[in-house]
Amino acid sequence: MGIKSALPRYELYLYTAVLGVALIWAGSWIFEASSENIDRKAFKESVQPGWHYFGRKMDAADFEWMMWFSTFRNHILFALAGHVIFAKIFSLLAPKHRSLIFGVYGGLAVLVTMGWTYMALVLSHCIILYSVALVKMKWLCFAAGLSALASIKLEPYNSWQEALVTGSFDLQDVLFYGGCGFSIMRCMSFALENCDRKEGNYTFCDLLRYNFYLPFFFFGPIMTFDKFHAQVNNTQLTRKEREVWNITTKALLHLGIILVVDVFFHYLYILTIPSDMKLVAKLSDWCLAGLAYSNLVYDWVKAAIMFGVINTVARLDHLDPPQPPKCITMLYVFAETHFDRGINDWLCRYVYDYIGGDHDKIFKELLATICTFAITTLWLGPCQLVYIWSFFNCFGLNFELWVAKLFSLPPLSTIEGFMGGAMSRRIRGVFNAANFWTIILYNVLSLNSLEFAKLVGRRLIFKGFPLSTLSVLLVTYCGVQLVKERERKEALLEDPEPVKAVDGGKEKAE
Repeated sequence: MGIKSALPRYELYLYTAVLGVALIWAGSWIFEASSENIDRKAFKESVQPGWHYFGRKMDAADFEWMMWFSTFRNHILFALAGHVIFAKIFSLLAPKHRSLIFGVYGGLAVLVTMGWTYMALVLSHCIILYSVALVKMKWLCFAAGLSALASIKLEPYNSWQEALVTGSFDLQDVLFYGGCGFSIMRCMSFALENCDRKEGNYTFCDLLRYNFYLPFFFFGPIMTFDKFHAQVNNTQLTRKEREVWNITTKALLHLGIILVVDVFFHYLYILTIPSDMKLVAKLSDWCLAGLAYSNLVYDWVKAAIMFGVINTVARLDHLDPPQPPKCITMLYVFAETHFDRGINDWLCRYVYDYIGGDHDKIFKELLATICTFAITTLWLGPCQLVYIWSFFNCFGLNFELWVAKLFSLPPLSTIEGFMGGAMSRRIRGVFNAANFWTIILYNVLSLNSLEFAKLVGRRLIFKGFPLSTLSVLLVTYCGVQLVKERERKEALLEDPEPVKAVDGGKEKAE
């Protein structure tokens, strides 16, 4: 089979109308819940005065958002503005040495912000992993790197280090975990790339320049060493046509989205409501479904903006950083579910693809996913919630392969072969709609709480059956088909010739 045939245009219009009405309906329920319960005691800490001309309080439950765009905003702008200025000057005067300037400026910024004890801790990680890299044994690099990562993620070692290096600056504890965690992952990338180098070794200065590149240091994303080293040492600093215009446009777009999100926080308390389980238990099924979906959409928006701001600076430095994550609305398979493309690229390069190969062998895929999520669990910080999140996402990823294998065997493959392309897409869309909600339920527990995820699951699957269950799946089915149509058109633009069908991410069309 080739790329699946297009659905009739009137059918797509119907899907769009149903999806639009459903989103407005769910949004109205959330707005009503936000307005009627604004004075609840449980809301006092997280719903705070916002922009006075709206006449409404603002949902300030997300510490990370408030840190980036309120508390820490001026610090970030000052540090990144200095980086851009110095980078531009030395890129013009001495393009061969610009990587050195990146490292020196980043190191000084970290030293001034966090102090010499923090700098000594980060350098100790760099020295240890550089020494291990010289041995050129990948298993040893992994052992040393994961041990270093465990030292800042497990008690009592993390508390001891944090107390040693943090001071009076309000956000030093946040910067401690961010800077140390990303530093260790970068050092591991350096060590593993050095193992693959056939002649000689990369220098310790190469590692320092890579690790102390300020835009990536505290908050990521992670760019693997091979890509960073090649791009930062490129002396042919030319721009593509309209590249500066595109960078400026994206920067303004990110600013606009930040303002839009802040406005929405004045009317829809999507982060605060799920924390009040007494209130949540009284809400309608549609309101719960809207809250679960909107929380994942917001988390994607936050990741896209945070990494987008950093990536704008990196592109000004003539780098090609990891792209923002794929929007949760566009996801209906676990294989594409991630909220940090940098970490995802790192894991795929060194673990998932390395062990799993072409990902069509059941046992190898199981081993690859277990190893991948084991490292992810350590990266996130081992706890009950992370264990549950890792287990279900690991299961979902493998279950997709099992189902794909089943449907590739007769008689199911024979039956699908007799179907038209459009009918095949409709049947697949039903399964994808159910998969979409498993992705939401498996991931919303890490964003809100296990109790909220369990309540949403019970209400939509058991108590709401059949009306709420089937109506929510119908709306999801409409959204999935619109996404599939968009991907079908993109696939045709990339390759107009018929190609072999691929199950999973993008479906190739007939």
